[in-house]
Amino acid sequence: MQTRTRRPPDLPSGSPGSDVELQAVLAAWHTATDRLQQTHEALRREVRRLTDELEVKNRALARKNRLADLGQMASHVAHEVRNSLVPLTLYLSLLRRHLGGNDYAAQVLDKITAGLSAMEVLVSDLLQFTAHRDPQWQTFDLEPLVREVCDALAPQLAAQGIRAELDIPAALSVRADRDMLRRATLNLVLNALDVMPQGGELTVTGTAGPYGVELEIADSGPGIEQSLGPRLFEPFFTTKRGGTGLGLAIVERIAAAHGGTVMARNCPQGGAAFTIRLPARVLEAAA
Repeated sequence: MQTRTRRPPDLPSGSPGSDVELQAVLAAWHTATDRLQQTHEALRREVRRLTDELEVKNRALARKNRLADLGQMASHVAHEVRNSLVPLTLYLSLLRRHLGGNDYAAQVLDKITAGLSAMEVLVSDLLQFTAHRDPQWQTFDLEPLVREVCDALAPQLAAQGIRAELDIPAALSVRADRDMLRRATLNLVLNALDVMPQGGELTVTGTAGPYGVELEIADSGPGIEQSLGPRLFEPFFTTKRGGTGLGLAIVERIAAAHGGTVMARNCPQGGAAFTIRLPARVLEAAA
């Protein structure tokens, strides 16, 4: 879009006041030209802003459609696999009884059972990822929920030499789906344990601020590689051997179902922190 500057009209020279009138016309002309140029620049900026906004929304819509298709396929596969796992587990149990004291056979059966258990975890993650139920809202204290998760993982924390510290006010309550928030917290804690196989520190912090309730799970692991940051919450993306790549995607979906967000960052002192933020309106409803 180009702006054309029209030539100002000529005035007869030598007439009384012609210089004054000419200066006034030229000044008005330059003022109008400047305003037109400013308007043109403003329109260009607005067009650029709207174009960028449209591109972002188109990418978000395309991602949503891909996830919907992926979710339908994953749900179908998960149900079919689970239907096959049930009789296999039963047959293994019967075979274990039949073999009796055969130690070698028992070891083989243990490996098969471990493989089936890993597959069951994958199926559970798939079903959790593809579930689109609305939150069952209730008001509850946040600290007991987090302590419940840490107590359930106490044997693993002790085995890996990880020290867990909770810093959550006793009076901090939220209005949310307790089961969904527990699953999100569990996934983030397990994610922290995965990056600290040789021990470390796990810090869980809960705060209430102007933007809502924030639950942060921080670890003392190696941190997040900068190149991996944009893909952390993509379904099926994982850097862990044997991982499903659904843990963080499930956390993001649970946060979104509550109208909130989940953020990831590297800590200044080392390690990484994942923060679930529930919006202020959820906090107000719990008050």
